[in-house]
Amino acid sequence: MSGETRAAPFSDWPASATCAAAFTFDVDGEAAVLAADPQAQRSLSVMTHQAYGPTVGVRRLLDVLERTRTRSTFFIPGYTADLHPGVVRDIAAAGHDIAHHGYHHVRPSGLSPNEQAEQLDRGIDALERLTGERPRGYRAPMWDLSWDMPSLLAERGFAYDSSLMDDDGPYLLSTGSSAPIAEIPIHWTLDDWEQYCFLPGVSELGPIQTPAHAIELWTAELEGMRRFGGCWVLTNHPFLSGRPGRAAALEALISSVSGMPDVWVAALDEIADLVHAARPTPRNPISISP
Repeated sequence: MSGETRAAPFSDWPASATCAAAFTFDVDGEAAVLAADPQAQRSLSVMTHQAYGPTVGVRRLLDVLERTRTRSTFFIPGYTADLHPGVVRDIAAAGHDIAHHGYHHVRPSGLSPNEQAEQLDRGIDALERLTGERPRGYRAPMWDLSWDMPSLLAERGFAYDSSLMDDDGPYLLSTGSSAPIAEIPIHWTLDDWEQYCFLPGVSELGPIQTPAHAIELWTAELEGMRRFGGCWVLTNHPFLSGRPGRAAALEALISSVSGMPDVWVAALDEIADLVHAARPTPRNPISISP
């Protein structure tokens, strides 16, 4: 493993903020479960559990974002977009950043380069057909980015990725071409899946947590970012955090964070633009050679 020491997190935030915060949503819908277990399509109960996201959860969360005047990023698999085109149009009409989340929500690391390119292109076509714009951002399904994907993203003009976990703040990632992409890191701690998702036979991580527990965890991570600097990226899934009690707790959190004078709240495309404008030295992917 490389012994490289990383520089301090990116800190050139607007209005003298000490850190940035982004509220992001992965609109997996049925795609995530079908990718994990194609036989799940035989269960009406499982399919309705997942469909709740695009059919109910997204609308509730869009209302939350409108009330809190927060612009967000929604990562949408192409399959979900094709199955629920109206919800994609609603997100676009509200002015949010719509980003790519694969087509079938399959892990890129398990695919050949040609298969990865096919998933990328199908997802781009699905989102562009509904929004009129090519997506600028990408997040790997299951946060499982492959070694091939940075160059595939650069070839297609993507501005940023949000799948890696090797820093507290964004940086430019070398892609093997003249066009680096902004990497905006995430972490499992800041994901509602580990807190809320319980689906027998598909995802049984542990007891379903209360919203108070989840908010306490996420707030602790934010306080750390406020102290040490960085970019706090929360990932929520509409089929989980779009449920009434969780959505109410999330709205209170968004309102609280938006009121912090030292935190810049932004969508990921805005953060990526800031990083590209600052032009830090692009960073090569980690090395696993001894």
